[in-house]
Amino acid sequence: MRHRIFTAINLPENIKNKLAEYQVKWPELPIRWTLKDNIHITLEFLGYISNDELLDVLKKTRELASKQKPFSITLNKICYGPPKKMPPKMVWVVGERIKEFNLVPHITLGRIKIWEFKQIEPEERPEVNEEINLKFEVNSIEVMESVLKKGGPEYIILESCQFQN
Repeated sequence: MRHRIFTAINLPENIKNKLAEYQVKWPELPIRWTLKDNIHITLEFLGYISNDELLDVLKKTRELASKQKPFSITLNKICYGPPKKMPPKMVWVVGERIKEFNLVPHITLGRIKIWEFKQIEPEERPEVNEEINLKFEVNSIEVMESVLKKGGPEYIILESCQFQN
């Protein structure tokens, strides 16, 4: 059996709620918004892997987490993503670089319906460029499975690997 796997940082409920509130800000945008419960930061998308590979990912993630201290993440902007991509494919939340993982976090807030977006005159397209300031503590990373369903993906936490304190 093959599993569609990624590692992620899940967000506290209050941060998910705040981000979901922004989804109503652009009603004219042709977009499929991410369900509030699915909002997360992907650290690494591993794709389809076997059961044996999954066991290896779980082991390595536990080892990584056991050496990691809790840290904070600051999310500071909502914008089109990926950067410089026209037409944009998504609405992203981006944040300050996470030095512990050497990456700039981004969260997919929604996926733009490209064909419909292209039908809107460029000057009529909504401006998505919102400064925000949301900060939260990260105490674990999760190994997650993405199960593709008709209504969109369902994300299942296979294991939550706690950081050391």
